[in-house]
Amino acid sequence: MRHVTGFFLALAAAAALFFGGGWGIDRFNVIVTAHGLRDAAEWTNLHNVLPLAALLGTGLFIGILVSVRRVSGLATGLPGLSLIGWSALVILRGRSALSYIPMSGSHYAVGFAAMLSSGALMLVGAGLIVPLFMPSRWRSYETEVEEYDDEFATTSSLGLVP
Repeated sequence: MRHVTGFFLALAAAAALFFGGGWGIDRFNVIVTAHGLRDAAEWTNLHNVLPLAALLGTGLFIGILVSVRRVSGLATGLPGLSLIGWSALVILRGRSALSYIPMSGSHYAVGFAAMLSSGALMLVGAGLIVPLFMPSRWRSYETEVEEYDDEFATTSSLGLVP
């Protein structure tokens, strides 16, 4: 059941990277190229803070999936492998690989393409596949009581049983 939940968390992580990361990078690039963020007073404007909040929220969600041991390795491994594969396709095929980005022309796709073409998603993908190689992510957390009953007979070893 953990791995089924991990599969759905993988879909949520991929959506968070595409929508939250893509929109945040695109809007942040627009703000920086338009007028820049030269002083602290410009950070009080809500329109300047929302892209940063989207990026921080996406990073927090991905970080929680990577660090929590009870989450299946599939939750981060599947998006990580797809990001590495897509980045390798960009290296091999160039612009034709960028045409596979869904919702082309939207803010999400423009930001995702910027992250993909810069190599940032290759780095994120490499970080996301690390939990796949941890054996603790694939083990069950339920302990069987029968194993411990036979080994630890404390009543007979203490002399409490006649």
